[in-house]
Order: sequence, then structure tokens, then C-alpha cells
Amino acid sequence: MRVTILNGNPTPAEGVFGEYLAQFQRALESCGHVVSALILRDMEITPCVGCFGCWVRTPGECVVPDASAEVCRAVIQSDLTVFASPLVMGYVSAVMKKAMDKLLPLILPYFAVIHHETHHRRRYERYPALGVLLEAGAGGDQVDVEITERLFERFAINFHASLQFVAQVGDPLEEVVDAVETACRD
Repeated sequence: MRVTILNGNPTPAEGVFGEYLAQFQRALESCGHVVSALILRDMEITPCVGCFGCWVRTPGECVVPDASAEVCRAVIQSDLTVFASPLVMGYVSAVMKKAMDKLLPLILPYFAVIHHETHHRRRYERYPALGVLLEAGAGGDQVDVEITERLFERFAINFHASLQFVAQVGDPLEEVVDAVETACRD
């Protein structure tokens, strides 16, 4: 399975979060998965300005040339994308949110009714499963984790994907790797 980890830690001092991600990546690779990790803070990703150019002027690609094209390519080519971020003010970091917003070109501007709700249509036949790895730490608590999980459930619907797991840094690594293995079988 091809796994893309989007590392949304905004600070270079990785600490516990970085070590956990490194162990997670090594564990996945030892299970035979091909893992690519993108450190979002090191990538030049401009904020989405909502111009809809990715739908009208350059369909499927942001009109602003930045590293979001690399992120979109890595995400759509993976079987599982893991959004890894510390909670900052109750949600994922700004660098993660910016990258998430720039995934908009991966869906179409047209609408369809899904589960009795209006959502964008898919641009591609296949989308990766999704996983979320959060670090609550000083920036959040269990309520923030639950709210973030609910928002990723909604993101998954809009992204035509399944949310396979939401875990926290500090959860036993074997359990998180097992969640990935379960995603492989689904």
C-alpha cells in the first residue's frame, strides 16, 4: 500500500510528535508499505484565495504555482493519506489547514446528492482512504480531538473517501499500525 503522511507540525523542533511520526513511518515500512512523508512547513504552499481557477482556468490544478501541486499528486496517488498535526487553538495547525484547502482541485465544481446532502462530484475514479494522527498536548483537549474528528468525517465525505482512523500521539503504535492494516483490507 502507498501511504502519504502529511506532517503538519508548524515547528522545526519535532519533539515527541516528530519521534512518534518517525516510529510510525518505520513501522509501516517494516510491514511492506511504501511511505512518503511531506513536511508541509518546509513547502511553499500559498493560501487558497477561493478564486475557483482550479475549476475554471486550469482544471484540476491551482492557478498559483506552488508546492500544492506536489501535495495533490502525492495524495491522489496514495492508497492512504494520513493527516498528522498537533492541535493548535483547537484544530489542526495552520500549515495543515492551508494544505487541506489546496486539495480543492481534486474534486469537481459540480454537485451531487450524497447521503441526502449536496457535495461536490469526484474528479477522479479513486480517492485514498484517510487517517488522522493528532497531538493534543498543550494546544488542545479531548473535546478538541472529538470536534476535529467530526470535521474530518465531513472532510472525508466531501473528498469521496473513507476515514479509517483518528489516533493520537501517545496511542500505542501497534494500534495505529493495525488501523492502517485494517484500511489495507477494506
